[in-house]
Amino acid sequence: MTNYKTVFFAVGILLIILGFFMLVPVLVQLIYDEFDGTFIYSSIVTIFIGTLFLLSNLDQNRKLNLQQAFLLTALSWIGIATFGSLPFIFSELNLDLSDAFFESMSGITTTGSTIIINLDTAPKAILIWRSTLQWLGGIGIVIMAITVMPLLNVGGMQLFKLESGDTTEKILPKTREIAFNIISIYLFLSLACAFSYFFSGMNIFDSIAHAMTTIATGGFSTYNESIGHFQNPTIEIVSIIFIILGSIPFIAYLKYLDGNKKVFFQDIQIKGLIYICLISTMVMTLYLFIKESENFISNLRISAFNVVSILSGTGYVTSDFDIWGKFSLVFFLFLMFIGGCAGSTTCGIKIFRIQILWLFIVNELKKSIYPRGVFPLSYNKEKISKQFMSSIISFVFLYFLIFFIVAMLLSLTGLDFITSFSGAATAISNVGPGLGEIIGPSGNFNELSNFAKWILSFTMLLGRLEIFALLILFYPGFWRT
Repeated sequence: MTNYKTVFFAVGILLIILGFFMLVPVLVQLIYDEFDGTFIYSSIVTIFIGTLFLLSNLDQNRKLNLQQAFLLTALSWIGIATFGSLPFIFSELNLDLSDAFFESMSGITTTGSTIIINLDTAPKAILIWRSTLQWLGGIGIVIMAITVMPLLNVGGMQLFKLESGDTTEKILPKTREIAFNIISIYLFLSLACAFSYFFSGMNIFDSIAHAMTTIATGGFSTYNESIGHFQNPTIEIVSIIFIILGSIPFIAYLKYLDGNKKVFFQDIQIKGLIYICLISTMVMTLYLFIKESENFISNLRISAFNVVSILSGTGYVTSDFDIWGKFSLVFFLFLMFIGGCAGSTTCGIKIFRIQILWLFIVNELKKSIYPRGVFPLSYNKEKISKQFMSSIISFVFLYFLIFFIVAMLLSLTGLDFITSFSGAATAISNVGPGLGEIIGPSGNFNELSNFAKWILSFTMLLGRLEIFALLILFYPGFWRT
């Protein structure tokens, strides 16, 4: 029987860390005269359970095999989402278990979908807790994408191994080695974003809350109208800049600190992100200009903001793009699926997979024209093997298969086509707002049934854990290897 003490020891540490972060909103409660026992009780429960996990597994060997690595990845996110829901349950919002877990899962996976009806009047401590969940989720996503996912060979993520000789037994030591640099970069970007928001017109509370969700590309806001509440072009520009900075692979920042000063101009994935943003922005700008014939500069700003927000999976909105026409709905749905860069806080299929699939298609066309030709595939100067290509094709196929299954399950709850379709897309792509009157930019997920909320919560986790890392736990043969 495999020893899983290391897994539960690590989960215990994560819960203790989460419990201490629950004390941060207590300071907000004291400042805004909202103090109650919500976060104190939640913190005590979380730290107590985490301590039990830690103390009962002290004699672990600090090494992870393949099964343990997958199990730790899944239990970490499920555990944090579960205990992260406690403040929502204990708060004056009186959320039931389904709503609280949905909100927490949406936060920690940096999805940004919400069931809270009136954010404008919600307790400040709850608002900062939502932002904190997304901020913590952003750190977790980056560390997982750089250290764990490449070693599990999930959907082509092995392309981003830091060292070719890495094994699962080195996951925890490797995480400790690079965590400091990642957190330092993450903190610097967060502080820079907060100061930029403050000097652009936000108050201190809003600038901190939005900075955390901007860098995490999560999208939780403190207002129903999201960034559109401020009606401030400077704030929108700051948001665009820092969303893009959060969408860049953090491994590129690490390489830059190691002396590679050209990495941001040489990385194919980063260039792909910029090209997609520029082309998509121009397409939407021309569409809006032709459709509404308004100020070109205004259309450019609105288009750029919403394109960057949707592509990165942030989900901030400045206007209701549901009323822009059917083309904009289809176009934004397309951007939802693409997502951002691997190794960043973004979501979706990921740009590197789209780029490699395109190279594969071009390669197959060449083979059809020149049957005897030899056309090796490479990406970022790395050779692409058949096994690697198979993992990407399998991931994309499973991604869309699950999307259609979730859409059908949502339709069984009585939701209309556009709500079911976009709800499934926004959950598996971890974007936030969907399309249509119910879950669109001007709505939320509160009206959905509990069954739909649990389905979407599971789908958010699937999307965030790159699908295979979670589904493999349900395959009996995996536990016999």
